[in-house]
Amino acid sequence: MPPRASAAPARKPPAPAFTHEDLPAARGAPLIVDPAAVFDAAAVLDGLWGDLRACGPDPMEIRRATVRALSAAQADGRAAIRRGFEADPTRARRVTHSYAHLTDRIVQAAWLVATRVLHPCPVPTEGERFAILGVGGYGRGEMAPHSDVDLLFLTPYKVTPWVESVVESMLYILWDLKLKVGHSTRTVKDCIRLGGEDYTIRTSLLERRLICGDDALAETLESRLWSDLFGTTAADFIEAKLGERSERHRKQGGQRYILEPNVKEAKGGLRDLQALYWITKYRYHVEDAAALVGLGVFTADEFDAFEAAERFLWCVRCHLHLIANRAADVLSFDMQVEVAAAMGYRDHAGRRAVEHFMQDYFRHATRVGELTRILLVALEADNIKQEPKLIGFFKRRRRVKAPYVERQGRLDVKDEAAFLGTPLNMLGIFEEALRTGLLLHPHAMRLIAANRHLIDREFRETPEAARLFLGLLLKHGNPERALRRMNELEILSAFIPEFAPIVAMMQFNMYHSYTVDEHTIQVISHLAQIEREELQESLPLCSEILKKGVNRRILYVALLLHDIGKGRPEDHSVLGARIARTVAPRLGLKAKEAEAVEWLVRHHLLMSDMAQKRDIADPRTIRDFAKAVKTRERLDLLTVVTVCDIRGVGPNVWNNWKAQMIRALHRATAAALENGLEDVNRETRDKRAKQLFREALPEWSEGALRAEIGRHYGPYWQGIPTAAQIRFAEMLHDLPDGDVRVDLEADEDRDATRALMACHDHPGIFSRLAGALSLAGANIVDARTYTSKDGFATSAFWLQDAEGHPYEPSRLPRLRGMIEKILRGEVATRRALEGREIKKRERKFQVPTNISFDNEGSDIYTIIEVDTRDRPGLLYDLTQVLAQSNIYISQAVIATYGAQVVDSFYVKDLFGLKIWSKAKQDALAEKLRGAVSRAAERAGA
Repeated sequence: MPPRASAAPARKPPAPAFTHEDLPAARGAPLIVDPAAVFDAAAVLDGLWGDLRACGPDPMEIRRATVRALSAAQADGRAAIRRGFEADPTRARRVTHSYAHLTDRIVQAAWLVATRVLHPCPVPTEGERFAILGVGGYGRGEMAPHSDVDLLFLTPYKVTPWVESVVESMLYILWDLKLKVGHSTRTVKDCIRLGGEDYTIRTSLLERRLICGDDALAETLESRLWSDLFGTTAADFIEAKLGERSERHRKQGGQRYILEPNVKEAKGGLRDLQALYWITKYRYHVEDAAALVGLGVFTADEFDAFEAAERFLWCVRCHLHLIANRAADVLSFDMQVEVAAAMGYRDHAGRRAVEHFMQDYFRHATRVGELTRILLVALEADNIKQEPKLIGFFKRRRRVKAPYVERQGRLDVKDEAAFLGTPLNMLGIFEEALRTGLLLHPHAMRLIAANRHLIDREFRETPEAARLFLGLLLKHGNPERALRRMNELEILSAFIPEFAPIVAMMQFNMYHSYTVDEHTIQVISHLAQIEREELQESLPLCSEILKKGVNRRILYVALLLHDIGKGRPEDHSVLGARIARTVAPRLGLKAKEAEAVEWLVRHHLLMSDMAQKRDIADPRTIRDFAKAVKTRERLDLLTVVTVCDIRGVGPNVWNNWKAQMIRALHRATAAALENGLEDVNRETRDKRAKQLFREALPEWSEGALRAEIGRHYGPYWQGIPTAAQIRFAEMLHDLPDGDVRVDLEADEDRDATRALMACHDHPGIFSRLAGALSLAGANIVDARTYTSKDGFATSAFWLQDAEGHPYEPSRLPRLRGMIEKILRGEVATRRALEGREIKKRERKFQVPTNISFDNEGSDIYTIIEVDTRDRPGLLYDLTQVLAQSNIYISQAVIATYGAQVVDSFYVKDLFGLKIWSKAKQDALAEKLRGAVSRAAERAGA
């Protein structure tokens, strides 16, 4: 027999193409959780190699297996980072490093698969050396949960087919992992050339980091960038970054205190901090911002503020991304509430958590502004070309007083010892800046900020300090410039400590566009504009009051202190008046002036409330208001305070409607104070209105005039303008039973569209009309309805569109058609309102519902005031309740303050009497609350 063949030796499994040991060393930055929890390199890569062995040679199968393994690792890593962040929600830097580390490992794993499995090249040529660099934010090693991944594939020479294949395979893997990859493939020479042509590319190259590949090539790029590009172009780069910063701020609205800031792009946001770092790195060739302290760019305190702001802003941005589950950088109203909760803020001291959170946000944004201004202006000044000596010799210089000097077109301190030796200079420098028209030099600002302690109690009680401060308000015509800079440098709150709590205080509503301190400065700015006669056309009454002469000291101090009591559980007007009682004398006001300031602060909302929440055609309103103000001087002062306060709320809050109401209230009250309150009565007004009606219709016969005048009750003649009464007379002529006549016309004086409706009276007609207008998309700002003696209903509504303006003439036919269609019953109002919801971003606004009954504010009506959250169709729901309760509505005055609405109804009961019964009031209030709740549920609130 032939000998038995020996058994074949067992085949060794092929050596793995890669292991976790082939990964580059991690950066070593501290992470939010253990690095293995973010990416377990051994488990992931060993498991991946096992999956790839089973795939065979098919590249698609290899890619799919790679994506499956890395996708699972990515999900596990993201979940671990999220858990760590939830457990420690303010450690933003560790979170950004963790996301960068996870991305590093995924990119490196894709590189290993592409170079070792899909396109192996054991002996690459010199042209096949290449490196993969992170650039931009990823290169900086800072990533939010949904940040882009910007990659530079760097080659020494022209891209070879092998490098092209590797790049393509890597990109497909990363795209399949749903990463937002920005990429470029360039040679070292390309980087120098393109960086020289494009500042965006140059900035991204400034923040580059080797992720994997040939480190010698990355070092070559480093050396060439500094020798051939960065080292010789600092001035151009700084100028470009300053220009970009200005343009970015312009696009973001130019304000640091905007309601819904972009945490990345807004003024005082992350991009400002990054621009600061780019410029210093470019100029000083530093890798770490901490090195700027040793270089004297920042003081230790300034760097601490830099780091605190950076941590806070990154924290906000990371929470935004996680909550939205996408890249989201806008702190919208709904997001503000959720981010505040995620960061651990809680309601306390009478304010919501979101308000405390946004106050911290704005404080950091202000500090960022101060830091960037100090650095950027100094660098800007250091990089501008020197003035030619001849031109500099002949140029006329401003005369600057000692111890100051004009340096680089800004006001600086020449002698620090002399400046600090007289603490009053801490205010005097702002006076000198206003006198000369110069901005403060960064050196002066740093000196002031570092010596705020000089403003102590003794300083504050010095009469000369009070004189200097009042001079800032009164002498130069633009006090807002000094106040804003003093506020940013914390000098204002040092001099008036009571001001400190309202600095950067945000009011979480859609009405106020600014923080409380910025609103205060805006209000003072509006007063200064009136004094400079810049608003004579738009504000003739206030311009006239100031021209005749008032006590300016009282006005400016009252406006400075009018909101100083905000942010506490107590009524801010009452608390503010108590604070004013202490502060006004300290600012050098005499006893009588201080008393007037206290009264203005206590009652600074009175005129606004009377004009917007009450019927100023009602004689009782005028009498009550006149009794409150007592003198013409107080009336004039309060009018100016009211107008400036409303105008300082936001850009689009003041309009002709409010102007007309304020002017009418001032005119009627001034007449009452001059002629006596007994002259303000319904009989006088009734007689005057009928006389005007007669004079406007000379062609009517006496019989027709008597018939028309006789068919209406007294409130009709006192409540609406003569022009509307004339139009109603025409509309009521031969009005068929069941018909409704609608007249729409622009009322330019009131900045609204006037809608007159005439029909036969029946229960609930006012509610039907309100529902029709709500469905038509109209905002009702005022409404009056009257029943004639012969059974007709005449209703006047003043409407604005969604933007708060009168309807364009071209839109009136459609509005009329919609109203008529609804009134004919072709549309079921309640069912049609079902689809009207509050916008998602506005749902977090909370306005408590308050319902009050006032039997003293009118001689013949009970005033029911419903103060609640505004919602689509709310007026319809409320008037439905009143109609079903047999309550007759004479008038509805609607005042809207962003998301808050105050509906005031002038009503009588079924017998034409006021509602005196407490039991009846309570029952009606309960029904109205039910209507508010139903409206809220329907609107998705």
